[in-house]
Amino acid sequence: MKISIITVVWNNEKTIKDAIESVLGQTYKDIEYIIIDGASSDGTVEVVKSYGNKISKFLSEPDNGLYDAMNKGIALATGDVVGILNSDDFYIDNGVIERVMKEFEKSQADSVFADLVYVKSDNLNKVVRYYDSSHFTPQRFAYGWMPAHPTFFVRRWVYEKYRLFRTDLKIAADFDILARFLYTHKISYSYMKEVLVKMRLGGVSTSLSSIWINNIEQLRICRQNSIDTNIFKIISKYPSKLVGFVRK
Repeated sequence: MKISIITVVWNNEKTIKDAIESVLGQTYKDIEYIIIDGASSDGTVEVVKSYGNKISKFLSEPDNGLYDAMNKGIALATGDVVGILNSDDFYIDNGVIERVMKEFEKSQADSVFADLVYVKSDNLNKVVRYYDSSHFTPQRFAYGWMPAHPTFFVRRWVYEKYRLFRTDLKIAADFDILARFLYTHKISYSYMKEVLVKMRLGGVSTSLSSIWINNIEQLRICRQNSIDTNIFKIISKYPSKLVGFVRK
């Protein structure tokens, strides 16, 4: 099977190289690598272009935000499976995609996900949080909890049948799409008990105001998908997140 990996980026010349090289270094051969840039004004475009035809498809133009850019990438994808790797993230080793595709073959599932670790921006070997996806069940969406999205790989037909990312959401569109796929439409999934991705600590949803917006959006998403919840259930996820910091 062919896999399409999509990276979206905007003004991130400092770390985009790590993401690109973690994809290009994969041992799995049939990879379509798509990069969508939001008309960066720093050196991002030059970094991407320096890899030449090693990048399967590259688009640089203004967009309506992160999720609009992801949708553009999915629309260009031709792989049987689609994965999304953020420009601040990178695969933990060169065999990740090989193992993911073997899991698809073995399980015949519609989707595959695993664990990730958060690392310090100035020390990529220093793990500060472990995101354990092993306890996931669709019922846990009611508690604001989902599998680690950067480790989520899904067959392309699922996007085609059940729609792309919502661009009206500021932060929680990844929560929305996983809730729709895994809870509402009940696509099958297989969990891999291993870390696939390293994520630099930080990002769009880490400030206090963003955390609140994320919680409110998750509450709305649950109601729209007939998931029985309330704001107290949604915020109850935070103690379990603290466990991840204690573990490592």
